[in-house]
Amino acid sequence: MPKSSKRYLQGAETVDRDKLYGLEEAIELMKTWPTAKFDESVEIALNLGVDPKHADQMVRGALVLPHGTGKDIRILVFAKGEKEKEAQEAGADYVGGDDLAKKIQDEGWLEFERVIATPDMMAVVGRLGKVLGPRGLMPNPKLGTVTPEVGRAVSENKAGKVEYRVDKAGIVHCAVAKVSFDANAIIENASALIDAIVKAKPAAAKGTYLKKISLSTTMGPGIRIDPSTVGRAA
Repeated sequence: MPKSSKRYLQGAETVDRDKLYGLEEAIELMKTWPTAKFDESVEIALNLGVDPKHADQMVRGALVLPHGTGKDIRILVFAKGEKEKEAQEAGADYVGGDDLAKKIQDEGWLEFERVIATPDMMAVVGRLGKVLGPRGLMPNPKLGTVTPEVGRAVSENKAGKVEYRVDKAGIVHCAVAKVSFDANAIIENASALIDAIVKAKPAAAKGTYLKKISLSTTMGPGIRIDPSTVGRAA
């Protein structure tokens, strides 16, 4: 079993494992921890009272965080004609069609974090389902990544749009900020995500919806958040 780093242990010593923290208090505590050699992400894990095996209890969506993610993501856009030019002007890193699809299929090229496509290009993108799907990269109309408004989609994603999706265990994991962010910015980003997930509560979900919430950094310990203090309908 790998040993925890000295930095991790120093942070863990400050956390009361039996306590449920308020979001603001947790972030203030996190800010006292020793920093890593890189700007760590601030991550939230939410254990939801849903059964993802049932389609009517799936929780999935996307939102633009108020202060962005602090990460410059590489965006690939499948488009042609005027839409190709629109995507390029909005700041897309890669734009194309069959040429990019072939590169992904033949070379296993995956040097991007988000894929956006116009509806007329989904016939091309559909061939990549086995490659992009398992990695969570397949464009989806519900997430705004299949859209004729590719310029807007690129701009939003560059500005800090994040996607969230409940996993098989009923947990949503999402990075909401960087440790270097001002505490208020982290609070506002985290609150925006939690509010979005609360709004996305499936009608079929029964009982307690926000069961457990944990805040952590990339290399740090988790801090348990009191669900009753967050979310507009927690």
